[in-house]
Amino acid sequence: MKPQKNCSILLTEILGFLFLIVRFTSPVEGEVHFYDFVVREKNFTKLCSTKSILVVNDSFPGPEIRVHKGDTVYVNVHNQGYYGFTIHWHGIKQPRNPWSDGPEYITQCPILPGTNFTYEISLSTEEGTLWWHAHSDWTRATVHGAIVILPSVGTTFPFPQPDEDETIIIASWYEGDIKELVDEAMEDGSDLPHSDAYTINGEPGDFCPCSSETTYHRMVDYGKTYLLRIVNANINAEHFFAVAEHNLTVVGLDGAYIKPIDTTYIVISAGQAVDVLLKANQSPGQYYIAARQYSSEDPEVTGFDHANVTAILEYRGNYTYQTSPSFPTTLPMYLDYAAAIKFTSQIKSLATPKDPIDVPLSVTTKMFITVSMNDLTCSHPGCETTKQISSSMNNISWINPTTDVLRAYYRNISGVYTTDFPDQPPSYYNFTEETFVDNIVFTVQGTKVKVLNYNESVQIVFQGTNVMKGSVNHPMHMHGYSFYVVGSGYGNYDDEDDPKGFNFVDPPKVTTFGVPKNGWLAIRFIANNPGVWFWHCHFDRHLSWGMDTAFIVKNGGTAETSIRRPPAYMPPCRFCGDKAMSADHVFSPAQVEALARVEACKWCWNGAISPVRPSRSSCGRTRWTPPFTTFSLW
Repeated sequence: MKPQKNCSILLTEILGFLFLIVRFTSPVEGEVHFYDFVVREKNFTKLCSTKSILVVNDSFPGPEIRVHKGDTVYVNVHNQGYYGFTIHWHGIKQPRNPWSDGPEYITQCPILPGTNFTYEISLSTEEGTLWWHAHSDWTRATVHGAIVILPSVGTTFPFPQPDEDETIIIASWYEGDIKELVDEAMEDGSDLPHSDAYTINGEPGDFCPCSSETTYHRMVDYGKTYLLRIVNANINAEHFFAVAEHNLTVVGLDGAYIKPIDTTYIVISAGQAVDVLLKANQSPGQYYIAARQYSSEDPEVTGFDHANVTAILEYRGNYTYQTSPSFPTTLPMYLDYAAAIKFTSQIKSLATPKDPIDVPLSVTTKMFITVSMNDLTCSHPGCETTKQISSSMNNISWINPTTDVLRAYYRNISGVYTTDFPDQPPSYYNFTEETFVDNIVFTVQGTKVKVLNYNESVQIVFQGTNVMKGSVNHPMHMHGYSFYVVGSGYGNYDDEDDPKGFNFVDPPKVTTFGVPKNGWLAIRFIANNPGVWFWHCHFDRHLSWGMDTAFIVKNGGTAETSIRRPPAYMPPCRFCGDKAMSADHVFSPAQVEALARVEACKWCWNGAISPVRPSRSSCGRTRWTPPFTTFSLW
């Protein structure tokens, strides 16, 4: 009897064969790559204890995707875990293809346990370093990895060719079961968990217990130049980063090159990826690569993770080691607001003939969006008090629907979302003044989106607020686009005076950038990528509490300016009795009415609807045990 191949692995091979047929019968730009991501739980030991975490291909962090500008990548994701999740390709614009963007309940439903889904990742203008991560609750804490995008074949970097490159991923480590901790906090309305340590390439480093034997080392040769590709994969933290006794030259941010910045430290927001040149020109020895959290919260808030995460830069050669590596004296302290601003204010686009900018000088749509911490009335049985922590944009706290927004938009399904996300906050007040007034503190939930016509020129001003004394730096991330940061400032935005200082010469072009604490951020972009695109704070605490929304960008007038047809298979949004809905499913009137009745989610057992949600779990996120088809999500 012949051995049988795993069906989902076989699917990848079939896709590859079919693509080769297409490739040799039609013009294709760039190369095509295929990856298999097997996602399952595996034991890891950190901080003196062992626990099981969800990872890709048994590694933490996950595998690196290495390609050239303009390539296409197919990633077949196999869920061998115990709950559903999705994968997002952070910073990849995915032209006309929101079907593979990945955010849960925005562009797809979760990949269910025991199933697989193949993403098509279409690279366009991106070049440099980006990353991929899970986009379901806080699963990305352990499910993430780097995307290295080299210059297209026949071209070079806009700076001297480095001798080697090195990926450095800074991440969070939680001693408990992160899924259970988050689910419990969301159920009872309490604070979400804080990390117990940070890691560099999976290791906490010398200053954490039981960690010095596994500290990450990078060997270097004297005289060589190294391109450090630094990714901040942390769940809820910005970081200062430095290398002892070495200068850094920042050359890229979020998959785009920038004017070089010579510095002794950087600050990197959650979700950002920074390209940095390091010249190995110091005396042979060992030097700490170190990062510590930059906290923009009120100085009275001291409960954040104070761990210094370290790796070691080690020169090759025969020499006598010091007692211990030297630590970077240039690494700013936790609350060094001035150091953070000094660094970010230097970020500028190259703005050269080879790397031009295209910032819209006039706009057709203006939005003014407040980003706030809030309270929300808590009335379900799991609440410990009458209110729960929340967050909002323009006082709307996002709540996920029960099917994804993209499917509903593409199939014209009503009752899933509304198109009335406001262009202005419901009221104007002194945004940066500490306030506890009820009609400002309390927010309302909704699944409200903003609709844009194709090719609209958009300006958004994000205004930070100090509601409940909760002002912090908010790293805002937009899916499907890069945007130009034309201005930022402190205090309340002034629509008369502040635009006079906008930068239209060399504004940074990014996918993630911080709204300053008690300040504002002005961005511009052209809505020329049709689809449904998520927009959110990249602190998962704030995302979970509702600081997110979505844009729907309408089709243009041609096939080339319209959303691509959905793939033949999308992960189903399930109904009782295990009736799955494909991407092409047309809802019956009864199903639409049922969706409209659902408050958040319902559960069924062998086809019988139960309105009772399993304890300590959120919609669609409970752990399932074989057989996986027993449970079915409404």
